[in-house]
Amino acid sequence: MFFLANQNSAMGGGIGILLYLVFFAAIFYFLLIRPQKKQRAAQQDLMSSLAVGDSIMTTSGFFGTVIDMPDDDTVIVEFGNNKNCRIPMHKRAIAEVEKPESAIAGAEEEVNDDAEKKESKKNKK
Repeated sequence: MFFLANQNSAMGGGIGILLYLVFFAAIFYFLLIRPQKKQRAAQQDLMSSLAVGDSIMTTSGFFGTVIDMPDDDTVIVEFGNNKNCRIPMHKRAIAEVEKPESAIAGAEEEVNDDAEKKESKKNKK
């Protein structure tokens, strides 16, 4: 009798430990891994939308303007008003991107044009 009681409690304890491990793994995933994946995806979107003429801020805190993109990983950035201060740098060193006003206005016009086209199609039907 005593042997059976010990065996049942040992099995219950093993399941409890397993549940704790699953619980802490889920917390670890939702607090550490998932936000990091979202941040990496946001950085990837930022880098894919980078274009010549965009104002940027580097991870070091320098502000500049992208003047050339010779390959997929490198950009040439012009810093300050001095036209001679052009530095090639890796895209991963860019922390923030700000599109010029003309690009933002052009994107808004495209969205408005698409909306007008959809509206005109609805009215024709």
